[in-house]
Amino acid sequence: MPQPRISVIIPAHNEAKAIGLVLGEIPAGLVQEVVVVDNNSSDDTSAAAHAAGATVLREPRPGYGYACLAGMAYVFGKPQSEQPEIVVFLDGDHSDFPEQMPELLAPLLRGDADMVIGSRALGVRERGALLPQQRFGNWLASRLLRLRYGGTFTDLGPFRAIIAPALLSLHMEDKTYGWTVEMQVKAARHGLRTVEVPVRYRKRIGTSKVSGTVRGTIGAGYKILWTIFRYW
Repeated sequence: MPQPRISVIIPAHNEAKAIGLVLGEIPAGLVQEVVVVDNNSSDDTSAAAHAAGATVLREPRPGYGYACLAGMAYVFGKPQSEQPEIVVFLDGDHSDFPEQMPELLAPLLRGDADMVIGSRALGVRERGALLPQQRFGNWLASRLLRLRYGGTFTDLGPFRAIIAPALLSLHMEDKTYGWTVEMQVKAARHGLRTVEVPVRYRKRIGTSKVSGTVRGTIGAGYKILWTIFRYW
């Protein structure tokens, strides 16, 4: 069976110090293309990503979802024969472990799942990597998803992989903090086969744009809950 075409999309805002490390830890020969979407950075994120061999896009509108949508528009805007069959989403702050990508891809390659979430709740976390407000937010959102849609979600982790037809069928719309939970809500509503794989998690490089500030934490929490209840 030939290796499927796999694209990696990495949203990145002011990750010049981390992005090279992230790209360097993606297993060699595993993916067709790595796309870094520079999301309105004021540092050298684009230059660092380009130097590390990534395709670099620029999305001036700030927002995690904006960056992910820009990456999707690029990879699915290619001729059909060059479009990815699997898309992996990964953060650019070096908190995830890119070398675990084969573990996320395995259920998809076996045909056992349509989407795989890297669960930090099930994996090993470095002390202090997930702040208390993040742990509570993930617990609450995951519990609401289970109550409404069933399934076994334990996390809204950004490290995830999904087959291209499934991703396109979700018609993703969120522009900011609700991106990951929108994907999981819609996956449940569409009856996609979703599994979780334990992943390791470490302290990010630099300060989080979400959990690192009170405003970011409140804004993300509100948007996540609003997204869940929007589709309720």
